[in-house]
Amino acid sequence: MTADDSFNRLDDDDYPAYTMGRAAEMTGTTQSFLRALGEARLITPLRSGGGHRRYSRYQLRIAARARELVDQGTPIDAACRIIILEDQLEEAQRLNAQYRSAAESSPPPASY
Repeated sequence: MTADDSFNRLDDDDYPAYTMGRAAEMTGTTQSFLRALGEARLITPLRSGGGHRRYSRYQLRIAARARELVDQGTPIDAACRIIILEDQLEEAQRLNAQYRSAAESSPPPASY
């Protein structure tokens, strides 16, 4: 990978650009909180060649949402489940809108 390729990947929400320390700093959490999210399987950071956790911007947004819920008094396991369900609902709504749009743009069935 060239330097240009690496630079261009920084716009990719799924590119694991952030170390655990930086991720904790950016989300206002602790490293142990991020590890707990990993243990709950809410986020699974990629590992560097040396075995260090690396987080993407998408994962940081999920961690920040988990922190919001935990700060409101939601237990971490429940917060993780809520986020998973929110994500599933968003995906279902996206697919529903896509199917509805396709159905509206297709010609009506021929009648005989």
